[in-house]
Amino acid sequence: MDDFTKKRIEKILQNYIDKKIPKHLKDEIQIFYKFRGKTVTLSQERPGYMGRRFEYPIAQLRYEEALWKVYWQDSKKKWHFVDDIEPDKDFEKQLKEIDGNSIFWIS
Repeated sequence: MDDFTKKRIEKILQNYIDKKIPKHLKDEIQIFYKFRGKTVTLSQERPGYMGRRFEYPIAQLRYEEALWKVYWQDSKKKWHFVDDIEPDKDFEKQLKEIDGNSIFWIS
């Protein structure tokens, strides 16, 4: 992934994160992302038992064959392609698909 594309995606993700968590919960819940090659992994960090914090993977977006594909993680930490979300060249569209899909979010 070239630097321009990475910076554009970082800006999109930061805007998404800023809007996703209500202001009164920003100290409790955090969303962050990690790049690895052509893969972007979204995770959520929440408070847990006895003051510990836990990281929960939300989704993984992979740029494969000039399309963004969305994956979910099972309890064995294995990633699986989401059949219900068609691969698309538009990163923002895929992010909206994740946002509107209840399999990705702990409520």
